[in-house]
Order: sequence, then C-alpha cells, then structure tokens
Amino acid sequence: MKNVLSNQEPKGTRDWLPEEFIIRKYIFDSWRRVCLRYGFEEYLTPLVESADIYRAKSGEDIGGKELVTFTDLGGRDLSIRPEMTPSVTRMVTKIYAAAPKPLKYFSIANFMRNEKPQRGRNREFWQLNCDIFGSAALTSDLEILQLALDIMLEFDPPQDSFSLAISSRELIDGVLELSGAKELDQEKKLLVVRTLDKWQKLKAEDIKIRLQEAGLKKEAMAVIETFMKSQNIEALALALPALKNNQGLLKIIKIMEDLESLGYGDFIEFNPTVIRGFDYYDGIIFEVFDKNPENNRAMFGGGRYNGLAEIFGVSNFPAIGFAPGDETTRLFLESWGMLDKIILEQPIKYYLPILDKNLTNETIHLAKTLRVRGLNVISGLEEQKIGKALDFANKKKIAKVVIYGTEEKEKSIYKIKDMDGGSEEMFNI
Repeated sequence: MKNVLSNQEPKGTRDWLPEEFIIRKYIFDSWRRVCLRYGFEEYLTPLVESADIYRAKSGEDIGGKELVTFTDLGGRDLSIRPEMTPSVTRMVTKIYAAAPKPLKYFSIANFMRNEKPQRGRNREFWQLNCDIFGSAALTSDLEILQLALDIMLEFDPPQDSFSLAISSRELIDGVLELSGAKELDQEKKLLVVRTLDKWQKLKAEDIKIRLQEAGLKKEAMAVIETFMKSQNIEALALALPALKNNQGLLKIIKIMEDLESLGYGDFIEFNPTVIRGFDYYDGIIFEVFDKNPENNRAMFGGGRYNGLAEIFGVSNFPAIGFAPGDETTRLFLESWGMLDKIILEQPIKYYLPILDKNLTNETIHLAKTLRVRGLNVISGLEEQKIGKALDFANKKKIAKVVIYGTEEKEKSIYKIKDMDGGSEEMFNI
C-alpha cells in the first residue's frame, strides 16, 4: 500500500486560494501605493540570514525560542528571517557611507517564527517594513508616524476604528533612572524592560517576581507602577514631576503637537504600556491598535533604533521604522465589515464559453480580440450548453458572459449578458 501524504499545509501556515489572495493583494497594493507616494524605494533581502544577527538584539522571544534555524552544507548556523529590521540594517551597512542620506526604504516580504499559532499570529506571515536611515531629526520620526497613519487611512476605515499610541525608550530610561534601576547591569535592565513589555499580559504577582529577580526594590517598583498606570501626559507630569525635562517626554509632546496640527489629532494618544519587545529600540516607540471591542489588539508598531548597525562592525547610524502584518490588517478589515467592498472593487471578468465545438477556433479568436480591447476574459476549454455556461459563471461570480454560438456566427455578432440584471447587449464581430 502506498504511503498517503497529508494535503494539509504545515501548522501555522496558510494556503491562499484565489478568493483569499484577492484580499491579501488588496492589502499589499494599498501598502505599496502609500509608500511610493512618500517617495520610499522598494527592496528585498534573502529569506535566510545568519541566526546570530537576530540573537544579538531581537529580544528573548524572537531572537531566541521563536527562531527557525538550520545548519547549511558549510556548517553555518542560519535562520529563516523572523523580522526585517536586522536584515535591512545589514544591507544598509554595505552602502551607507557612500549613499546620499536619508535612505527611505520599504519592503513587503514573508517571515517565519516558531511560535504557537493563534488568532492573528501565524508562524508564516507577511509584513510591510518601512524605514528611514541617516536622519536623527525629529522630522524623520514625524514622517514615519505620519506614514503609519496614512497607511491605515488608505483602507478608508470607519471613524474611531483605530488609534496610534506613542511612548519613548528615552522616557522609559528616565523612569528607570528615577527608580534606581538605571544602576542595574545591562542584562538586569533588559529583564526589567522585557517585563514591562508584558505588563498587560502577565499577572501582577508575576510582574512583581520578575522585577524582584532583576534586583528592584519596593520603592523602585512603586515608581515604575506609577509610570505604567499614567493615563496621559498631564497625569504623568503630576505624578512624576522629575521627568518634566526628560528628552523622551519632550519629543513625545512635540510630535503629538505636530501630528495634531497635520490633522491626525483624533488618532493619537500617549500610552506608557507601549514598550516594544525588541532590545534595539532607543527612542520614540509606537503601536497601532484596532479599537473594535471584538478585536481590541495591537496591530503593529515600530520605533527608533539608532544602535543596531554596530553588531555588523560599523559605526551606528540613525534609523527609525515600523512593520504592519498581513494577518492583523486582514482581521482589522474583517472586524469592521470592510472585506465585501474589496471583492466588489475587483476588475470585471467575462466568461466566453465554447457553445459549439465547430466554432472553437472562432471562439478563441474572439477571446483574443476582447483581451486586446482590455477586457479580462476567461475562456471555456470544452463545449458547453448555454445553461451550463451560465451556471458556471454564477458559481464563479463572473459578472458578464459572452455568447457566441451558431446563431451569432450567422449574424456576425456576439452578445454580452449581464449576470446581475439579466440584460443583453449585441455587438458586431
């Protein structure tokens, strides 16, 4: 007996049948339009990289247990990319010295993480990655945030359907310094930041235990808790006035003012629980949230990472970026009832069946003529009765059927039947 193989895709991956591919293509096309509108240039890096570039600063999850690694024929330890930031930074280090700055790059690529599949998180996923290299100016932070907002607005979402929450690693460093955690060694400090990144996921007792293990005293934990529970900038300034001159806080205030003046005020907020789990962030950080009560979640985020290039043996350079994913974007569109609109916006398709096998060649030539005129024509491949042809078009949701049979040949015409209204138009061959 032959060994029968499973026809199911590997766990955590997904087949995209044509109906699903339409949705993903709509997402990718929307991303690409906005990036090109901003003058960003498209690139792509290899699917695999040295595993060490992710272990260096991608964090304990993505750079550790979630890495999909293998050894190649040369004995090198490689990984399927779990994110793009280290890869694009590696690429930019090769050209940075001679390239005109700033560099504004974007890519749409697939990734793999060895994590437990769940709603909105597959092992294989696609992301848009947008980055600016070579500018430390606050205007580059502003442009990245504006780009992230315009990417969301490109989908024409309902009012009050999403928000962009801003914080800063500089501000968090100020809080750690105020609490005494700044005196911790780098490993302990990273443990604190990683714990804060899980503030809304872990139980309060688990957070307390992790912070104690990092070496924080009770007073320090009280300062951190005050910060993490601040509802807005004003509340934070009242609760922790020593932070009033913190550069991270001042930058947040300025960026929020600028975004408001640009008309984005309804979408932005300060949120201290936005930490971002990657170790390389060192400035402004942000996350975009779906506000649907049935899908209330962080969709994507990003931030400034000026200290990543050094892992490739070169001097650090300014960088900031973000990366929305296809799965969370799809769930956003679905949760707000926007998928039907995507299907309706697809180009009109025409079905041209072979109604008489003796007219096969003439039917093929007619299909070519209609395609030259710019129509999307699906050709029948075998003889069909008109009833079967119309039934096929209905099942495939094809809008128009081209009718060309013996009667039409005699009159040197063809007809186009509208499948919604049932009307027919006649055209000369």
